[in-house]
Amino acid sequence: MHPTITIARGDGIGPEIMEAVLRILQAADPTLQFEEITLGERVYLSGITSGIGPEAWDSIRRNKVLLKAPITTPSGGGYKSLNVTLRKSLGLFANVRPSFSLSPFVPTKHPQMNVVVIRENEEDLYAGIEHRQTDEVVQCLKLISRPGCERIVNYAFEYARANGRKKVTCFIKDNIMKQTDGLFHEIFKTISKEYPEIQAESKIVDIGTALIASNPELFDVIVMPNLYGDVVSDVTAQISGSVGLAGSANIGESISMFEAIHGSAPDIAGQGIANPSGLLQGAVMMLNHLGRNEVAHTIQNAWAYTLEQGIHTADIFNPLTSKQKVSTLGFAEAVIAYLGSKPNTLELPNYENSKPIQIKPYQRKPAGAKKLKGVDVFVDCGGITPDELAAKMQQLNDEIGLTMITNRGVKVWPNGFEETFCTDHWRCRFEIPNGKAVVHTAIPKLLSQAIDKGIEVIKTENLYEFDGIKSYSAGQGQ
Repeated sequence: MHPTITIARGDGIGPEIMEAVLRILQAADPTLQFEEITLGERVYLSGITSGIGPEAWDSIRRNKVLLKAPITTPSGGGYKSLNVTLRKSLGLFANVRPSFSLSPFVPTKHPQMNVVVIRENEEDLYAGIEHRQTDEVVQCLKLISRPGCERIVNYAFEYARANGRKKVTCFIKDNIMKQTDGLFHEIFKTISKEYPEIQAESKIVDIGTALIASNPELFDVIVMPNLYGDVVSDVTAQISGSVGLAGSANIGESISMFEAIHGSAPDIAGQGIANPSGLLQGAVMMLNHLGRNEVAHTIQNAWAYTLEQGIHTADIFNPLTSKQKVSTLGFAEAVIAYLGSKPNTLELPNYENSKPIQIKPYQRKPAGAKKLKGVDVFVDCGGITPDELAAKMQQLNDEIGLTMITNRGVKVWPNGFEETFCTDHWRCRFEIPNGKAVVHTAIPKLLSQAIDKGIEVIKTENLYEFDGIKSYSAGQGQ
């Protein structure tokens, strides 16, 4: 049975590079079938603020595979990122971005690099939950879940095993975000024990990214939460030679999406000079996903041979190393002409024998013993000192006592410093000492008293212990 692939030509340079890639795919495997949908700018401007209509959703869900060119999100408010919508709505939890050197045919300072970034794709700050809470402060919620961590870490090790990779590195920032990144790191260390044949290591994301920039050959597969993965995968693509050469896979349990990692580049749209390589690399990953490993290998070889012959689009053309500057379709025609050829110098990742990746279904664990220990009450109050605010808050519920006030996370009461700059957004922590649990009814009583005294409460966060472990952060300086 020949699969039908849903395609979207996208915006900007999207239609040009999609046409080039489709010509290569059809030349390499005439049995491939395609069903076209419209996504992006035209859909947004038609009044559908999500950028995707019902017929497009139906096609993707029916065919299970989407090959998508870059899209443009119109400027101005009211429009959400369609990429994020697709990833989250379709459960595309794993973003896979290989970056490898094409030296000497595409200049790079790192001729030995061959790195795969595996990025969690659905949560973290990309949950997009933001609020303006005071005149001076807005917040963005960072959500990390146990199922999300387990799925992406498990996928990273299974990817390494299926593709003969030797090491998986975890990037986190749990020296600062001890609860969220701490959970990701904890799960990484636990799951890594199930793969004794694969080396496992962890790096704080800032030094890890610095090491990638200087010595990418130190890394093999890297797994990380969403935002870090977005940044790091662009770094790896750029230092390999060009962001325009990298493809991306978005893998779900039943549906997957493949694309280039670059944007729609409207400034060069219609000129026929865009490089289709990034989308072609996405298509190669798609073919492997579909079990068409031989076709994928044939296209990859022809693409590499084309680069070796010095046939380059304008973005990577170098008078010292390139031989012929070609258009978007001219590059596609060269790749088609070289189908069946093999590169003489370039050693690219070989997916010919890669195996389908299966991850274990998430098994919900028994709930831990949960004890309410207090509440953080966030208030909007400008032109006040920490001591003045503390005096007001201490007049509230006597069942739980005020233990700390912070401003932007820094403890300013008790014993704060006058040098600490404060905004109008305060966190007032109320707790019961001596290990006792808080009665839930104490919290609405506290809030009611705050309202009666004219204190503007903008949100609350309950403070819990799980299995006797404090599961909320201390104030900076506490």
